[in-house]
Amino acid sequence: MILSEKISMLRKRAGWPQEELAEKLGVSRQSVSKWEGGASVPDLDKILRMSEIFGVSTDFLLKDELEETPLFAEEGPRREERSVSAEEANRFLELNTRLARRTAFAVAALICSPVTLILLSGLADAGRIPEETAAGAGTAVLLLIAGAAVAALVLGGMKLASYEYLEKEDFSLQYGVRGIAEKKKAEFEGPRRACTAAGIALCIVSVVPLLMAGALRAGDMAAMLCVGVLLILVAAGVWLFVWSGCIYGGCQKLLREGEYTEEEKQKNKRRGPLAGAYWCTVTAVYLAVSFYSEAWDRTWAVWPCAGVLFAALSGVLDALENRKK
Repeated sequence: MILSEKISMLRKRAGWPQEELAEKLGVSRQSVSKWEGGASVPDLDKILRMSEIFGVSTDFLLKDELEETPLFAEEGPRREERSVSAEEANRFLELNTRLARRTAFAVAALICSPVTLILLSGLADAGRIPEETAAGAGTAVLLLIAGAAVAALVLGGMKLASYEYLEKEDFSLQYGVRGIAEKKKAEFEGPRRACTAAGIALCIVSVVPLLMAGALRAGDMAAMLCVGVLLILVAAGVWLFVWSGCIYGGCQKLLREGEYTEEEKQKNKRRGPLAGAYWCTVTAVYLAVSFYSEAWDRTWAVWPCAGVLFAALSGVLDALENRKK
């Protein structure tokens, strides 16, 4: 069996049309057709790439006398990949873009949920309303906002559930899909940079009112108002981060770039349970301390501290994994 016959046989065994093999190799369909027809011979780098994606040795491809298709011993049987069509990719990108705004609002609402309780607590400290009224009404508003935000996040996740394989499984892109994702990614590059810059600026500026209140020795009510303004500005910055991140991340999922490379997918699978347990614990601690102390104007500091600690833990895990490698 000669090289052209082997390429055709392996492609058909994998269940791929010529367009899909061409997409994987970064060549045109006409090139694959010429290889299989014996009109031309692929370059060495393309032979090496075919060796990887078909799970065969280069000797098998290049030596006519080898008729078997021995898989690399360390790889085992080739796993079937899901093939993503242009229609499916467009549906995913459209849905992801539509849900990005809802997700951003839900996350921002969670950050702003204690604002009412903080302001009512300030009024109670000033003697304008009873403490029981402030605590009851403020907590009720907090729970209503948090419940609605969590419900929105859960519903959005359910709508995207059919596309979870983009984050967790191996898949291949049919002809033209990569071009669609790359075009949308390039078009959104400018807005993403603007959102990132504006979000960072809002997070930095958010502490200014609180610092000014402290410098001017403002009263407790003014300090409470400044904390509310701080949370609102942070929520606005996070809205920009989440909205742009969701849309840009959708393109990265299809292109398997950034945190969606095969290596990162495996890493996320290993760390997923740990991250879930960590943030559930942080949430439980935040609510327990806040309800016990009723110091909602100060307990918000748990979140930035938890974020920094999580980043540090991720860095330590990365260092340990790199050391093992």
